[in-house]
Amino acid sequence: MRYAHLKNLQKKGQKEIAVLIDPDELGDRTPTIIKEALSNEINLFLVGGSLVSLGNTQNTVALLKKSGAPHVLLFPGNEIQLVDNADALLFMSLISGRNPEYLIGKQVAAAPWVKRSGIETIPTGYMLVESGKLTSALYMSGSIPLPNDKPDIAAATAMAGELLGMNVLYLDAGSGAQQIVPPTIINAVRTHTNAILFVGGGIKTPEQIQSIWENGADIAVVGNGIFENPQLIKELAQMRHQHYPSLTH
Repeated sequence: MRYAHLKNLQKKGQKEIAVLIDPDELGDRTPTIIKEALSNEINLFLVGGSLVSLGNTQNTVALLKKSGAPHVLLFPGNEIQLVDNADALLFMSLISGRNPEYLIGKQVAAAPWVKRSGIETIPTGYMLVESGKLTSALYMSGSIPLPNDKPDIAAATAMAGELLGMNVLYLDAGSGAQQIVPPTIINAVRTHTNAILFVGGGIKTPEQIQSIWENGADIAVVGNGIFENPQLIKELAQMRHQHYPSLTH
């Protein structure tokens, strides 16, 4: 089970990097990015985006599995992105917003398919954080993000998600964010919850990931930054080895 694997890594204190692949951006460079990640011992991949053409998600997951990716999780923006060839599904509720469609509506639409498919589901509280610009996730969800200078609000939201049974919390500044999730927000959520903590959005340097980890995140998610600068994969892997030499696998 992928959740059990992630929880075991958290118990060991092992920090992880996840590569986010947007199926709408599936192109000629994607296989190279995947190969480079795997060769640098980055083995966790998320597949999803705010907009996805039918068929692209299935093809993206198939490419990852064919390439030898051991852990491929769906990170869906809506129910049309569900496929049965991934290892597990982050079954998310947008708990930072007040749009009922993304709190529960999309989940209701997806539930019958999810139950029939038998795919492993990981209950996930998804929280968008103010990032300095209108991101695709904000626009498509029609929601207001958590203020990036109010860690108490972020912490209370995360606590509510955990009390509702969410095993994963995902703080996201959004694709193409001008600012990453602030350390104060990450630290507040980590201090008040025990769930596996993902943090993503706008990450472009090893120093940013180091800060994200030091403030309590278990998994740092990198997407656009890698596609804009493929060399970043090697830099991130080297940084992890340098700062967590006993934890790399």
